[in-house]
Amino acid sequence: MVELQEIFNVKYGVNLELNKLTQSQDGINFVSRTAKNNGVSAVVELVEGKEPIEAGVITVSGGGSVLEAFLQPEPFYSGRDLYYLEPKFKLTTAQKLYYCVCIRANKYKYSYGRQANRTLKNLKVPHFNDFPSWINDFDVSVYDNADSALSKNKVNVLDTVTSWEKFTLEELFEIKKGKRLTKAKMISGDTPFIGSTDSNNGLTNSVGQEAIHKGNVITINYNGSVGETFYQPQDFWASDDVNVLYPREKYFEDFNQYIALFIIPIIRLNKFKFSYGRKWHMDRMKETKIALPTKNGKLDLKLMKDYISSLDYSVSI
Repeated sequence: MVELQEIFNVKYGVNLELNKLTQSQDGINFVSRTAKNNGVSAVVELVEGKEPIEAGVITVSGGGSVLEAFLQPEPFYSGRDLYYLEPKFKLTTAQKLYYCVCIRANKYKYSYGRQANRTLKNLKVPHFNDFPSWINDFDVSVYDNADSALSKNKVNVLDTVTSWEKFTLEELFEIKKGKRLTKAKMISGDTPFIGSTDSNNGLTNSVGQEAIHKGNVITINYNGSVGETFYQPQDFWASDDVNVLYPREKYFEDFNQYIALFIIPIIRLNKFKFSYGRKWHMDRMKETKIALPTKNGKLDLKLMKDYISSLDYSVSI
């Protein structure tokens, strides 16, 4: 591990105030201390006499959303308490993105009352020679043409739905439980282990045990991060905090990721009913009702697929 300042020149941004700038759709990015949208909070007109910060650097929040780190692909202006990191060595885009992750891993040390302005340069991060091999092999160029994933033919589902009908989850799916597997008993392997997390599609580990559930199903956390719901494309092991929804052929003659991604947000609408103290256990889950579009008395699967396929970036699904 080395200090951040050994890899980067740590510099303070241009420190502009957004309320004194003119916003413009065709201007330059204004990066602030926000944790969203790659740090970009607005697009503003160029300021005479103020050179933008060059593209290809990493921005880091010293205050606000402390230690949010983003790689900036375009020139930009910055607000208060925002630093940018210029690599002292030639780094690939993948390596810079990995450093963003490494920097964020230190967020727990800071808060609104303990900012990172003085100590940022001293953060400990891996040397790029010690990165995992897959970082150096990863090709991020596949994401360079993101605009091509924007849909030109959006479908307004509310205009095309014939009717909505309510179904219980037990009607639509055979609901099966996961199985307890302690960390002590896990062995190294490639089987996805789905736990009760709210992120990473439920994936919390990879294990060497044989999968206990088939892919092309939906998982719901009934404990932990209650109500988090994900589509699982591969065979996997689900923890005992997770229930698995197998689509019934009576309703789904051709279940796939597009149909699943249409249904999942509707299932998540029930999250507010449950919590750590009121778990979404099997009986409650079976009785839970969701409304889905129907046509001629059947689920309108074509509409579900067409709608998800029409969304921006659906080509990446």
